Amino acid sequence: MMKQPFSLQIAQREPILDRKWWIALAVLSSLVYLLVPICSLLIPEGSFFHLSAYSLTLVGKILCFALAALALDLVWGYCGILSLGHGLFFSLGGYIMGMYLMRMIGTDGVYHSELPDFMVFLDWKELPWFWYGTNNFGWIILLILIVPGLIAFIFGFFAFRSRIKGVYLSIITQAFTYAAMLLFFRNETGFGGNNGFTDFKRILGYSISNPGTRVVLFLMSFTMLVLGFIACRRIVQSKLGRVTMAIRDAESRVMFSGYDPLGYKLFIWTFSAFLCGIAGALYVPQVGIINPGEMSPSNSIELAVWVAVGGRATLIGPIIGAFMVNGAKTFFTALAPEYWLFILGSLFVLVTLYIPNGVVGLIKEKILKK
Repeated sequence: MMKQPFSLQIAQREPILDRKWWIALAVLSSLVYLLVPICSLLIPEGSFFHLSAYSLTLVGKILCFALAALALDLVWGYCGILSLGHGLFFSLGGYIMGMYLMRMIGTDGVYHSELPDFMVFLDWKELPWFWYGTNNFGWIILLILIVPGLIAFIFGFFAFRSRIKGVYLSIITQAFTYAAMLLFFRNETGFGGNNGFTDFKRILGYSISNPGTRVVLFLMSFTMLVLGFIACRRIVQSKLGRVTMAIRDAESRVMFSGYDPLGYKLFIWTFSAFLCGIAGALYVPQVGIINPGEMSPSNSIELAVWVAVGGRATLIGPIIGAFMVNGAKTFFTALAPEYWLFILGSLFVLVTLYIPNGVVGLIKEKILKK
């Protein structure tokens, strides 16, 4: 009897996306990159196919929200950490971009000073030290990438090392964000007080209100959402992602198996804040304003609603949820603005009770039944 030759069977790593997903993503990207500039810049106003500045800004804003929701799903869906403070990281990215945009106003402001208008109004004589270099776009990009992630790392290190988890961690994240909001409301902090930053003129020398600039900002938001989605898929399908999900399901067993949860949770938490900072930085030039209200607890809770509605631990679900909820918000705030928060709260309760796995989970259940 001949012996079979020895072979070591190693399971191949799953692809980030299967072939159908790559084709769908390529088709969608091609349509967006082709049709958005044509419909916005070439097709005349009044045509049914013209993409108005309002629609372009609205969808671009939702793309930024979708990236933030994707970031929250990474920590909540795959790591089991319900953060009610991701609005802070989103706002930090927005404020850093806002600092650059305020510097780009130059002497075109109300007071015709090199200092931002709010500083002249408050009788500031020179820029605070943390404003130095904010007229350099490269330095601003570096700050957008570093500051939210660094603050998240410091907060996460002490919180996770202390083994704070569950509802207690959620409350702490919300309290931390609320404290930051109160700090930014103060005029002496150098961030515009309750008015924040607005009246932007230029970005990289181009008029921020120019249709071409708005199209570029829209396409940048779409690109970062696609890249963020691919990066998150790569993480959750790696060994890092598998260990993170094991920590979510049974952290004690993971520790007994020889893994230290701190490093895994800290990486996911910091990377999530990094994505939120990018989303906030793309949001501000499109919307044209940033103020401490973006850090309000209701914004962070609404972010969690988008993830819950779309479906946790799916990555595509939060993107769908962000578009669904914000589409409904646009409709209902125009129809009955005083009732929107009641509608949002009811939506969260109904999703929790009847479709706990979100829209994507419901669709999967229907497909499996067939």
